[in-house]
Amino acid sequence: MKRIAVYSGTFDPITLGHEDVIGRAAKMFDTLIVAVSVAHSKKTLFPLPERIELAQAALKSIANVQVVSFDGLIVDFCSAQGAQTIARGIRNATDLDYEAQMAAMNRKLRGSVDTMFLTPTPDLQCISSTLVREISKLGGDVSKLVSPAVAQALEAAHRPKLQA
Repeated sequence: MKRIAVYSGTFDPITLGHEDVIGRAAKMFDTLIVAVSVAHSKKTLFPLPERIELAQAALKSIANVQVVSFDGLIVDFCSAQGAQTIARGIRNATDLDYEAQMAAMNRKLRGSVDTMFLTPTPDLQCISSTLVREISKLGGDVSKLVSPAVAQALEAAHRPKLQA
């Protein structure tokens, strides 16, 4: 039986922390599906197609990773993909509290899907998409927080618009 896991998120944008967790999770499964959420309830900086493109660019060197969009319940998506595991990254105690609640609810909704938690390497634990967007918006250097393609996209998104 093929071992398939799903790592989901908004990825607005994908960070080196995400990449670290994805790379390590990918070694544990035959296929790791990076599921980019439609994110109806969030106002994203990047539209869904660009978030998918940026994730694909950042993850292109990991052969067994597929990047796709998803909408709805993650457990339903897992079932549709034949995935047995949800991989989640945990940076701190706040993440653990939230993710433990989500894992318990997902288990209640679909008992056949387990959740696995991974922590990013210590030097990447402080990185969040929210902080990356804010640093970039304020003109800070995000090159040590995201891949080069993402850094370029952030710069372009926050570049002052020329007056006509």
